[in-house]
Amino acid sequence: MQLLGLDDDRIRVITPDVGGGFGAKYLIYPEEVVVPLAARMLGRPVKWIEDRREHFLTSIQERDQYWDLEIALNDRAEILGVRGVLINDQGAYTPQGINVSYNSATSLPGPYRLPAYHLKVLAVETNKVPTMPVRGAGYPQGAFAIERLLDLAAGKLGLDRADIRRRNFVPAEAMPYTTPLKTRAGTAVKYDSGDFPKCQQMALQAAGYVDFGERQKQARARGRYIGFGLANGVKGTGRGPFETGIVRIGRSGKVSVYTGAAPMGQGTKTMLAQIAAEQFGLAPDDVNVIAGDTAYVPMGHGGFASRQTVNAGSSTHIAAKAVREKALGLAADLLDLPVERLTLREGRVIASDSNLSVSLGDLAREAIGIPGYSLPKGISPGLEQTENFMPQGLTYANASHCVEVEVDVGTGAVRILRYVVVSDCGRLINPMLVEGQIVGGVVHGIGNALLERMIYDDNAQPLTTSFGEYLLPIATELPRIELITHVSPSPLNPLGVKGVGECGVIPAAAAIMSAIENALAPFGVQIAETPLFPERVVELINARKLE
Repeated sequence: MQLLGLDDDRIRVITPDVGGGFGAKYLIYPEEVVVPLAARMLGRPVKWIEDRREHFLTSIQERDQYWDLEIALNDRAEILGVRGVLINDQGAYTPQGINVSYNSATSLPGPYRLPAYHLKVLAVETNKVPTMPVRGAGYPQGAFAIERLLDLAAGKLGLDRADIRRRNFVPAEAMPYTTPLKTRAGTAVKYDSGDFPKCQQMALQAAGYVDFGERQKQARARGRYIGFGLANGVKGTGRGPFETGIVRIGRSGKVSVYTGAAPMGQGTKTMLAQIAAEQFGLAPDDVNVIAGDTAYVPMGHGGFASRQTVNAGSSTHIAAKAVREKALGLAADLLDLPVERLTLREGRVIASDSNLSVSLGDLAREAIGIPGYSLPKGISPGLEQTENFMPQGLTYANASHCVEVEVDVGTGAVRILRYVVVSDCGRLINPMLVEGQIVGGVVHGIGNALLERMIYDDNAQPLTTSFGEYLLPIATELPRIELITHVSPSPLNPLGVKGVGECGVIPAAAAIMSAIENALAPFGVQIAETPLFPERVVELINARKLE
């Protein structure tokens, strides 16, 4: 609207449930301005079509960073400090500032106590495709850095990899835990709730870590190289500034929810329907949700930073409670009964000890009033409430990943045998949707670790231009992701929820590299990179053999 020079009421934007956004869709590309401008100039519909190659050449990407780090520990293997340099390849331009660089730098401590930290960050512009947040937005890189450091330190000190993490976790009793770091918004990085040691212990137990050493010994005797990896991650979720939730009971008695939140496959409409339905004693199917349509809600900040449930969900919850209280108050006036004797069930307000009741539709009509007559005393017009929940800080979700892999030392092929995740994203509104989001994030992380790579020539011209070259995980190649949930409700919103959409991807690459390195321990291979392809695995093995 700003670029076209039009007022808000002259343009209607309808955001369909477009499927995964993952970051690449969270910006304005030139064609998204040119198309409506051309349509306006021609007075007819205009359609934009691009092929896969064009998309690879022009859409944003992420993950390309170079870290050089040192870690210091005391004689109890407690971290004293980390220092080093981070170089972030921004690509051409800065379409969303230095968000990725900033997130990576501030997320490195993860779930661990870090008394001293010094990192020089260089956001370098090159002539590659521009960089902008992709699912995880720099957090996977920060997690990879600290987790690889801890594995390295454990090896140097002769400690168990799980034990060195246990010695450095922020303990549950320290929550809420404030670090010296600041978010991009200038607020403190403050972990609101969680039990990091317990999550790791749950994951280790579920993955059979206690007897893995014996299984590994037996496998090596048969010429098989299996390895166990673990990693932990923390993700700030629920970024503001707000998201609108409007709850309305129409004269038909139907409950509707309107929000500026953008649905993109994460189940936003289902989540909001559940939250509203809970207040009115309805099934979620009985609640109509309209999301991402400026005809109903002109303001919206979109889907990013795992924020929709925290913000839109909290707004809807607060609005639904207000409408519920108003409906009960109006019913009490009509039925001449105290509110305490009334309940809401299946679209009606029902008296607890009589056959008196009134429908939500009747109450909505009563709240609208009759021309020329006054509304009931103390009742404002309409059964409707608008809320704009504004979070006072990020909610921090966390996860512990345990992976078992087998490496073919002849070909470098890596096969994931087992994958266990313990996730804490606060209260679960819809466990099935949560599982889908976490599993999706883990699969994304597996792709980051073993498959996905943009290749450039010496002049930074992209050579990866199709999915024949840019590989993605497919169902037949994936293990079953075993998910266990641990719930630490957030005190920062009325639902106690945290974001979940990005959490599965954060520790994934680090856990997989930990497992591969453990499998290749007889060769002395150390892994400090991701993604890792079969030919590179062979190169690392051969390099150690030549030393």
